[in-house]
Amino acid sequence: MHEGIVKYAGKQTDPVKALILLHGRGGDADDILSLAEDLDVKDYLLAAPQATGNSWYPNSFLASPSLNEPWLSSALELVHRTVLEIQNRGIASAYIYFTGFSQGACLTLEYVTRRAKLYGGVAAFTGGLTGDKIYAENYSGDFLGTPVFIGSSDPDPHVPVSRVHASAAILEKMNARVTEKIYAQMGHTIIADEIELANKLIFK
Repeated sequence: MHEGIVKYAGKQTDPVKALILLHGRGGDADDILSLAEDLDVKDYLLAAPQATGNSWYPNSFLASPSLNEPWLSSALELVHRTVLEIQNRGIASAYIYFTGFSQGACLTLEYVTRRAKLYGGVAAFTGGLTGDKIYAENYSGDFLGTPVFIGSSDPDPHVPVSRVHASAAILEKMNARVTEKIYAQMGHTIIADEIELANKLIFK
């Protein structure tokens, strides 16, 4: 279970937009906050939830959901509490943005697709929806044209391209404007082209 720690940075006084950043397995809030230095978010409130033990859930995101509980539900609840805190600061959902890397990208996509609505935008760096298969019954709502960028490697040691494609299809069906880009032999990392596309498509 996660302790509910969230680190805030960026524009603290009267921000109009907010970005929630979710770190990968073995990373932490400070690690993912450093990503914001490369994104066009200088006027955003930044919020980075911290996973207990530096992992959002113990097993692969491709494991049967029961094998990642109660950690996955706890992680989703922490993200939701972060959204509510940002809304309490006067920022509407349409101005809340999300990004994450690896396990954090999976959590990002899982959260927004379970609670689809018009968000500012979503940038998922190497991730997909969770589960040994895609459980479409978990997902509801309408993205109303929310822009989404998903970048990943072919191959990637943790995230199969087939799951990236399937996840993008679910979001598109729910009216997200998805841009998916698969990079040959990129490795498990974030590259400059992904940052450039995220800035062009999402943080504008």
